[in-house]
Amino acid sequence: MKMIKSLSKLFLYTGIFIALTIGTILTTSYVLGPPDLSNEYVTVLYDQDGGKIENTNSYHKQLNLDEISPLLIEATILVEDKNFYEHHGFDYRGIMRAIVKNIRSSRLKEGASTITQQYARNLYLTHEKTWIRKIKEAFYTVRLEMFYSKDEILRGYLNSIYYGHGAYGIEAASHVFFEKNAKDLTLAEAAMLAGVPKGPTYYSPFNNKENAFNRQDLILNLLLQENVITQASYYTAKKEQLQFDKPNITNDTLAPFFEDVVLKEAKQILGGQEENILTSGYRIYTTLDQHLQKEFEKKVAKYIDTKSDLEIAAIALDPKDGGIISLVGGKDYQQSPFNRATDAKRMVGSTFKPFLYYAALENGYTATTMLLSEPTAFVMSEGDVYKPSNYNGYYANKPISLAQAIALSDNIYAVKTNLFLSPDTVAETTKKFGIKSDLPAVPSLALGSASITLLEMVQAYGRIANGGEEINGYTIKKIENHKGKVIYEKKDKEKKQVLDQKKAFILTHLMQGMFDRRLNGYMEVTGSSIIDKIHHAYAGKSGTTDSDSWMIGFSPSVVTGVWTGYDDNQPIQIASEKSIAKNVWAESMEAAHSMDKDYDFTIPDGIVEKVIDPETGMLATNDCETRRTSYFEKGTEPTQYCTKHLPEKEQQQKQDQEDGLLKRLFDLFK
Repeated sequence: MKMIKSLSKLFLYTGIFIALTIGTILTTSYVLGPPDLSNEYVTVLYDQDGGKIENTNSYHKQLNLDEISPLLIEATILVEDKNFYEHHGFDYRGIMRAIVKNIRSSRLKEGASTITQQYARNLYLTHEKTWIRKIKEAFYTVRLEMFYSKDEILRGYLNSIYYGHGAYGIEAASHVFFEKNAKDLTLAEAAMLAGVPKGPTYYSPFNNKENAFNRQDLILNLLLQENVITQASYYTAKKEQLQFDKPNITNDTLAPFFEDVVLKEAKQILGGQEENILTSGYRIYTTLDQHLQKEFEKKVAKYIDTKSDLEIAAIALDPKDGGIISLVGGKDYQQSPFNRATDAKRMVGSTFKPFLYYAALENGYTATTMLLSEPTAFVMSEGDVYKPSNYNGYYANKPISLAQAIALSDNIYAVKTNLFLSPDTVAETTKKFGIKSDLPAVPSLALGSASITLLEMVQAYGRIANGGEEINGYTIKKIENHKGKVIYEKKDKEKKQVLDQKKAFILTHLMQGMFDRRLNGYMEVTGSSIIDKIHHAYAGKSGTTDSDSWMIGFSPSVVTGVWTGYDDNQPIQIASEKSIAKNVWAESMEAAHSMDKDYDFTIPDGIVEKVIDPETGMLATNDCETRRTSYFEKGTEPTQYCTKHLPEKEQQQKQDQEDGLLKRLFDLFK
């Protein structure tokens, strides 16, 4: 009897709790009122000047139900929510089944989401499988059902659901998959599309035809079983030959990789899903320079053979604040949307050397510090022998200056410097440049054996270009909601000095050396192939590995980095492919400065300039054949004049004077 009474009380209390919970949800939902159907508005991206970015969301259009194939509507309801028009937002039988399975598995493994619930989640929430998200979803679902008709909910759902390949909503999907309007879909096409949202990657016919056609067959059978279609229609649809090569995405879409970066950044700022951000009516004002972006894409088309597997990535940013003004993440977004500019870590080769030489400047080096360039075997403390080599096996076989070493990209000089400073010191120094990738503290680090993203590298070079101030790449300046209210605006932060301004300038001038033929030595300066293409003052550094080709450089107003290589790391063997990065960089930089007058890098206080003989690293005389200005922190400049190029008589007199001095010193101590 006691057991019966206890169970009765339990059921009573449970019933009261459920009734109170439902009452609370309904009352709260009524008080909150109808949720804003922000997906009625298309998000638009703008460039740095406030102009609309071309072709953004070109197919995203809000359709009425009578503008959509009724077959698509019926198929969608059957496969996603058969009882859509009967329930009040929740499929209680499905929920009970899911609860039982989730209890058995001790986690949220299965759901029973209705169209209304999916719409609520797409509009306002994330897709995380958490209880908190489920509770929020319930409130939004009730509010949708309470204040909107079933047709309004269905219309919103079909206009916002994600079909993959950048297609948000049924009109976009119809164009991407079949190059037609949603109202013109055949039965076979409608059944195919209705099956995609369950898993846009798994069920896309572009990705997996077997999965896609199996799901199409399932949906056609459901339509037949429910007498939506006839047997004859079923067989006609089964026989229809649907061809799938690649998604019908317009080739002239500007900056698709940049747009992806914007959406990820917007997600971090707003806390929403990327696909939902595009259907929420935001006005996102970005840092994009459309003119330079078009130039980037022209250069890619000019130099990259579409039949080749060679890939490319390029980034340009403003060194004053880190705003990304153009970005290419690959040669063909349709073929591969993977963003090699932001997400691919590649060995950086000699583009690493500016970080090494900044550390050297911090430890007493100057532009005229001389080290012997010759074949060298470095014996490590463990007894291992490291034998780096210069490009093509060329060596000066005599001392060369730091200025010449960076201009010629001498590897022996770099490794000697790395070992003198210690690889740990060099690796630690890179943190000042904002490098977050793990770096191997080994002798080969000097030659760029580390794998770093292009974005990291361009940001790091930006800190050199701006005189040592901290910057990080960004794309969004401001976001407004669909009503025009500013909900986010990037604030100017107080500038943080992370590099010494004087050393950053000296390093900048050293990096200009790759374009200065006066520094030619045992080989030509590394920028010799593009010197004739450039007509402004730039600093830069190229780099190569067996499978990577880099060029990164800057003016006071633009930093640009270009990488080329193969995704599978196969060697770059074709000679013309090895020069693409430099050519794209040079032509893009010139395009960025096409309207600029002559300029130069600003010399900070505490810097002195001296005319140097590049061969000896000493102060040049009128007799030196080659003379070049170099910069030094005050007190570190050379004081001795070059005597190598004096006339033979004067050289002998100089030698006699030195010999006489040595003899007097010897006689003094006899």
